[in-house]
Amino acid sequence: MEQKFVLNIIDKKQIPETEPERQYYFMDIAKEYVKQLSEAKGNPLTFHVSTFGCQMNARDSEKLVGILEKVGYVEEDSEKADFVIYNTCTVRENANNKVYGRLGYLNGFKKKNPFMMIGMCGCMMQEPTVVEKIKQSYRFVNLIFGTHNIYKFAELITTAMENSFGPQHKKGMSMTIDIWKDTDKIVEDLPVERKYSFKSGVNIMFGCNNFCSYCIVPYVRGRERSREPKEIIREIERLVADGVVEVMLLGQNVNSYGKNLETPMSFAELLQEIEKIEGLERIRFMTSHPKDLSDQLIEVMKHSKKICKHLHLPLQSGSSRILKEMNRRYDKEHYLELVEKIRAAVPDIALTTDIIVGFPGETEEDFEETLDVVRKVRYDSAFTFIYSKRTGTPAAAMEEQVPEEVVKNRFDRLLKEVQTISAEKASALTGQTLPVLIEEQNGQDEHLVTGRLSNNSTVHLPGSADLIGKIVDVTLTECKGFYYIGELS
Repeated sequence: MEQKFVLNIIDKKQIPETEPERQYYFMDIAKEYVKQLSEAKGNPLTFHVSTFGCQMNARDSEKLVGILEKVGYVEEDSEKADFVIYNTCTVRENANNKVYGRLGYLNGFKKKNPFMMIGMCGCMMQEPTVVEKIKQSYRFVNLIFGTHNIYKFAELITTAMENSFGPQHKKGMSMTIDIWKDTDKIVEDLPVERKYSFKSGVNIMFGCNNFCSYCIVPYVRGRERSREPKEIIREIERLVADGVVEVMLLGQNVNSYGKNLETPMSFAELLQEIEKIEGLERIRFMTSHPKDLSDQLIEVMKHSKKICKHLHLPLQSGSSRILKEMNRRYDKEHYLELVEKIRAAVPDIALTTDIIVGFPGETEEDFEETLDVVRKVRYDSAFTFIYSKRTGTPAAAMEEQVPEEVVKNRFDRLLKEVQTISAEKASALTGQTLPVLIEEQNGQDEHLVTGRLSNNSTVHLPGSADLIGKIVDVTLTECKGFYYIGELS
């Protein structure tokens, strides 16, 4: 549909050089543009953010939503919205293909809506081949940016609107691209719209220095950079004042927090400071890399009154030989020693993990080593993955790729083992009365609410919506394998 209106472009004078003042300046401009477009459309402009991938991406999307609402967009559930943003993940190549398919689907909506913009951000956009493909095959995309400059979103919206609806549009300047290879910048105090009023993710660091041979993350998220502890504490204090009772501390490897700070601080020391915040009831964190899990951290977890009884400790493989090929920098024996220390310090802790099946060169003996660790550790649950080549990683070029039928057989055997142990572990809590954070009304039954134990297990129980956000004592009356039925005590 031919565009029949042109934005009245604002003359930008005296743009602040410092952040976040610069972004608030652009929020005011973007707000005026949204107002102009809404008047031309006859209705408020709407937006929809689709999030792919990890909790880091989910937290980034909350920041995108916060800025979009600040400039006047109204959230909509449908991808028929006026501004659709895909916050992408690129851990697996099939995730990329899924996004391309969705883009083709969006083009049909855009042809019918002259007010529509499409934005692409996240890890996938850090790959030059991806950006080139979008430029060549998906020219209808308006805005592309990556993981390092998400704080510039207000500025990028402003530029994208000018290029899409201003005089520049007539010159074919409808696509705005701003990708950074890396950054050492962390910009605080920008708008965030949380999904939940009572719990929140909190970034404590960004990037990764580990370079596991199968993983693309260090290449798209950049090197590790930690936030200043005072900024983390300040953010959590504000969240608590706003009703948050549980925080999830986020980082690609939280155990290496603080190493690049001017005044170094360990993750264990940060946890001790967060523990002091009055009104905060629960502390969670992920992800923990085994190579950096310290005795100091285990000791802090042992004595903490607020750290949840749950630790996600990715194994990836139980074979020391494969772990070396993966560049994980620990072996089977070290991992099992860590588990022994953790369980001795926190006997009721729930341990969860990630396991990859079919890494290049994996033999049946290697796989049996993985099964051996699963049987010895007895995980409460595990995320199991079939290895898939990830272009750009060392593992993708390795020889001895394991045949698909062999991998499938091993995966099925591993899954059966994990599920059997998980069900046995879960049933042990039946009959106990434990605190549960009520998170939402049950999707299948409006008379039920759903919450989580400290160990991250799900509990369904009779209750009304006024319980949401509260921590209540619940008697676990029945175990259904991977969740509990309970009743208020």
